[in-house]
Amino acid sequence: MRKDRLYFLTFLSIAVVYGIIATLAFNYLVKESTLKLLETHLVFSKKEAKSFSTLLSHQLSQNISKDSLTHNIQQSLNGTDLDMGFLSIYDWSGKVVAHPDIKNVGLLASPNNSYVSSVNDDLTPSAFYDLLSSESDTLASETIEKQSKVITLSSILNSDWILAAHVRTDNIKNQIQDFKSKFLTVFLIMGLFIVIAAVVILRIFGSSYEKTLELKNEKLEDEVINLSKLNRAVDKYQQKVSEESTNTETEHNTSKKRLLTYVRNELVPVPTNDIAYIYTENTITYVVCNDTKRSTSNLSLDELSTQLDELVFFRANRQFIISIASIEKIVKYGNNQLKILVSPDSEASIIISKNKAAQFKKWLNI
Repeated sequence: MRKDRLYFLTFLSIAVVYGIIATLAFNYLVKESTLKLLETHLVFSKKEAKSFSTLLSHQLSQNISKDSLTHNIQQSLNGTDLDMGFLSIYDWSGKVVAHPDIKNVGLLASPNNSYVSSVNDDLTPSAFYDLLSSESDTLASETIEKQSKVITLSSILNSDWILAAHVRTDNIKNQIQDFKSKFLTVFLIMGLFIVIAAVVILRIFGSSYEKTLELKNEKLEDEVINLSKLNRAVDKYQQKVSEESTNTETEHNTSKKRLLTYVRNELVPVPTNDIAYIYTENTITYVVCNDTKRSTSNLSLDELSTQLDELVFFRANRQFIISIASIEKIVKYGNNQLKILVSPDSEASIIISKNKAAQFKKWLNI
């Protein structure tokens, strides 16, 4: 149950992070793509308007009558209402002189029908984008005048005419919406793939790590069981030694029953049953009793280990000889080493090496 919850939270976290990143990237890509599109429209419309106005200015300079030229222009513009934009001509009063839709000829241009107010205006792609974004997506009317906007104006020399380049805002908005739909689809598919792939990879690595962890836990459990057995063996052995020392006083006659120690200049005999442990420090041998009293001995640990009852005392290492009765607990230490906790406490740690651990276990009859 914990694993399923972990995977779910991981999936949710990755999805949230991806969602935030994807949202920022989505908005950036949509805006940049739209700006490129609008820049293309602006450049094309400005070039077309300039070329057409230059052509009309040249024809007017050839003393062609306005009526004849107007008729020719109207014939040229008929049916040129392209999907993205078209050209029209106004006079300085704002009346339509020529338009792809002849029904608009003679009408006054609406002030809402233009993004520019004079021939000097320079509409940039960024400004165009902001204007489109600020408009409502719902068109108020289905007429061409309502669906298009003037994005550039060019004056026609030798006349009072102005050539206007229109852009179909409804189609541009449809293209922008198409950008958004395509980008959204790509990001959703990519996001789903990334999130699922991340969870699958996490699960694969997680399973591998869990197996390793389980093996370590099993090994640790085995070590805990072994230590438990070892501590139980200490209790049994302490009881066994106590019973044997009580019931059989004549056994092990070669072992010392007491040690002659020194406290300052005073000679103090110490019964071996009262000794908790013996250790050396700075070449001095100290004897620590169960009541925490400490005295010194002239014998080395090597000499003492041969004279003390080996059923009761064990040479733990070069520094310590411990009594079975003083062992409080045995714990794992380092790499297959054992640490002996004794009573009374020892200032120095009593460590049984890996090589001597087997001998210690054998001493406890395990």
